[in-house]
Amino acid sequence: MLTIYDVIKRPLITEKAVDLKEKENHVLFEVDARANKIQIKEAVEKLFNVKVLDVRTMSVKGKTKRFGTIIGRRDDWKKAIVVLDKDQKLEFV
Repeated sequence: MLTIYDVIKRPLITEKAVDLKEKENHVLFEVDARANKIQIKEAVEKLFNVKVLDVRTMSVKGKTKRFGTIIGRRDDWKKAIVVLDKDQKLEFV
């Protein structure tokens, strides 16, 4: 059983994420690969005291990287796009 602290790993702060946050009030998180939409919604609402309208998830495949003659691969991970109510704000430092 995942706790709310296990579900959300970190917020994603990229140019695209900041643009979505400012224009459409969407917040992006890296989440545990085993978490479902209901668990993600509950974790965000409890941790940040906000009202979540919708959650969209996607699995991101790790890229293949080359280090000289050695070929490695980054880990697969899961991304969640959380849609907040229009009155809600979520700020990261």
